[in-house]
Amino acid sequence: LKARLLEARRRDFCPAQSVSYVNTDPLLVVEGRGARLIDERGRSFLDTRNNVAHVGHAHPAVAAAVAAQVSTLNTNTRYLHPTVCELARRLLDTMPAPLRDGVVFFVNSGSEANDLALRLARAANTRGASRCLVVEHAYHGHTSAVIGLSPYKFDHRSFGGRGQPEWVTKCPAPDLFRGPHRGADAGRRYAEAVAEACAAEGEGGVCAFFIESGMSVAGVLLPPAGYLASCYEAVRAAGGVCVADEVQTGLGRFGTCWWGFEQQGVVPDIVTMGKPMGNGMPLAAVVATRRVSDAFAAGPEYFNTFGGNPVCAAAGLAVLEAIERDGLRANAAATGQWLRAALQALRAEEASHGAVVGDVRGAGLFIGVEFVRERASREPAAAETSWLCSRLKDEHRILTSIDGPHDNVLVIKPPLCFSRSDAEQLVHALRSELVGMRGADLAGVTATPT
Repeated sequence: LKARLLEARRRDFCPAQSVSYVNTDPLLVVEGRGARLIDERGRSFLDTRNNVAHVGHAHPAVAAAVAAQVSTLNTNTRYLHPTVCELARRLLDTMPAPLRDGVVFFVNSGSEANDLALRLARAANTRGASRCLVVEHAYHGHTSAVIGLSPYKFDHRSFGGRGQPEWVTKCPAPDLFRGPHRGADAGRRYAEAVAEACAAEGEGGVCAFFIESGMSVAGVLLPPAGYLASCYEAVRAAGGVCVADEVQTGLGRFGTCWWGFEQQGVVPDIVTMGKPMGNGMPLAAVVATRRVSDAFAAGPEYFNTFGGNPVCAAAGLAVLEAIERDGLRANAAATGQWLRAALQALRAEEASHGAVVGDVRGAGLFIGVEFVRERASREPAAAETSWLCSRLKDEHRILTSIDGPHDNVLVIKPPLCFSRSDAEQLVHALRSELVGMRGADLAGVTATPT
């Protein structure tokens, strides 16, 4: 069956739609439970990578809420319905002021959320500015508009250097491991580039500054201390709004807070989130201040047929309730802290003279492990990382994800029910494979799509 399905994918789908682990043995997944995925042979795989199943695969409360609502009613959002109104209020209550007193737009995906955020930013700009600022390697979605905000996409070689829109300025990513600024003043120095980009626009000003509160495809980069405060100050002085993309990091993934931007002590004008809020159901949202939403309301009507429909809203409510009832923020904080410490200890062991752990970074259950061939030069260990990823799947039944501009970062962003014993299993397997890498023939290793 697996071979027939793979052939069907190759025949009926565009090659741009990749299949995970296709370079070794792709998975045929038929079931999920908590932090585990189960294949057609009944084998259970520990899932360290699926942030969309935010509270766990097939969470019983979410499944029950969806089943009950879909058997009763699902319709468009022009009608009044209690569930979507309750979800909006519950979501706003997780926000700091003035966002708590703002408004919610429900949409179907993170890409759609960021696309709408761009429209909101343009409507709110009183100077008519169109200039948007982003950072290197950023990813904000796959609509035509937000690909323009995503260097991860528009810098692809297929665009021949012509992918970046004229209205977008790309600022250096605040990378404390590979970037030029790595000291205590890194936040201020990286923010200078954003301030300079604002100053370059003169009296015309800027429209918006988009940034992920934790940059996943960039290899798990978290803004250094003071960075967002300085950037926000410069952008707002230039007439722009600040957009926090929380698709990857929101809803308690950092553990200590509901939203990643809170770690920096700032409050954005617009917050976007994606399908984790529906545990994989097509539910996403934009939260905006009243000032921004009032400017948008002066324009044409906004209607989204199924953004926040009763079935997806039921899923969203169940997710918020599960986060609280199951203690998932506390689990993300405690398990993430233990896991980062264990990975740092693994780094200190220098278990391999092949790939070594160059850096461990992140917050809560959003962690990046960057592998290098040699610590002094920080040469990326891309082939070694692909080898590790495949070995973890094949020998230990652990699913991991590879990201970063050099394809050498294991990204750990599991369902928030990921436990201490799950973390111990991952660290044990990594230690075993780093030792086993000694003398391994990596000449034929190909990039592992995840």
